[in-house]
Amino acid sequence: MTEPTPASLAARVRDGDVRFHELEEHADADTAAAARRRLVADESGADVDALGTYGFDAADAAPNIENMLGAVQVPMGVAGPVAINGGALSGERYLPMATTEGALIASINRGCSVVTDAGGATARVTKSGMTRAPVFRVRDVAEAEALVSWVRDNEATLREAAESTTSHGELLDVTPYVVGNNVYLRFRYDTKDAMGMNMVTIATREACDAIEAETDASLVALSGNLCSDKKPAAINAVEGRGRSVAADVEIPRAVVEERLHTTPEAIAEINTRKNLVGSAKAGGLGFNAHVANAVAAMFLATGQDEAQVVEGANAITTAETTPDGDLYVSVSLASLEVGTVGGGTKLPTQAAGLEILGIRGGGDPAGSNGDALAEAIAVGALAGELSLLAALGSRHLSSAHADLGR
Repeated sequence: MTEPTPASLAARVRDGDVRFHELEEHADADTAAAARRRLVADESGADVDALGTYGFDAADAAPNIENMLGAVQVPMGVAGPVAINGGALSGERYLPMATTEGALIASINRGCSVVTDAGGATARVTKSGMTRAPVFRVRDVAEAEALVSWVRDNEATLREAAESTTSHGELLDVTPYVVGNNVYLRFRYDTKDAMGMNMVTIATREACDAIEAETDASLVALSGNLCSDKKPAAINAVEGRGRSVAADVEIPRAVVEERLHTTPEAIAEINTRKNLVGSAKAGGLGFNAHVANAVAAMFLATGQDEAQVVEGANAITTAETTPDGDLYVSVSLASLEVGTVGGGTKLPTQAAGLEILGIRGGGDPAGSNGDALAEAIAVGALAGELSLLAALGSRHLSSAHADLGR
């Protein structure tokens, strides 16, 4: 039997013999992708040849993509090395970053250099827990209260049901919220080194079955948006989701003046008036200068779910002058959802990003690599905040972007 070619597969799709999304059932994944490129190019008139240049076996990407045409290539660089004094990650590390924004890595790299000269940044994960919050329908508020009481009395039952679906995840707690005849149950799990969204969804479904079997409540939706995933939400800023992580550094006045060409007082004032007061006036959830830049670049470089930058950039930056006249700067990220196993972390270029940090795969103990990645991202965000605040203080922001093409 003749092996299918991209041309023959494309012809079968046009003839209605094969469906566009079923091509992998009739050929290897790379041939299927090439056939789709041909079909899309013919229909749209676009030149899509560049999408066919990628450095992995298309079959390996099957769990991560549907209707694959090829791959989008984002330039990747590194900032650093930066000295990190973390609970899970210590030593000097390069920070892998994928971006198309000129001047970004240069700016973060400057911050990394200053942080290292100051003795390094301290970083710690302060809270962990991936959440899923189903919504149940009950008859009235009396029945809502009864469901809340049942959940509180039967958390062991829910834990047994949820953990029966996973060998790694652990149910930490269940927090009820009542709105009329709606009951939301926010399940929180320790997902170890996995980001864990799929894990907690499957586990919570099993727990919901137990609730419906034992109470009069009816499950309406497995996600009731109190989770809250991929949306700006105050609950994540307050309660956290994924990993809550903070990083800080104290920089001697001389280093601020000589390396950043400004003063501790200027940086502290800019942070207050811009990041705190300005963000409050805007009604922002994030009180920072550009934490999303570091989070997004490191998410892309290490195979994270890029849509969760929405929560990952939920951060507060502080800056103040110490009694000795030096500069203290911190950044606290409330809901950083990251992992070093599963999802996009298995693809070769993303795995390389994790290897640059020395944290590919599962950690020992379990969860330590996920914590280390969170600490690395927090330090990258700290360096980025410091550099941008200093650029504003020295009034060099526009000239830096002009020099570097942005």
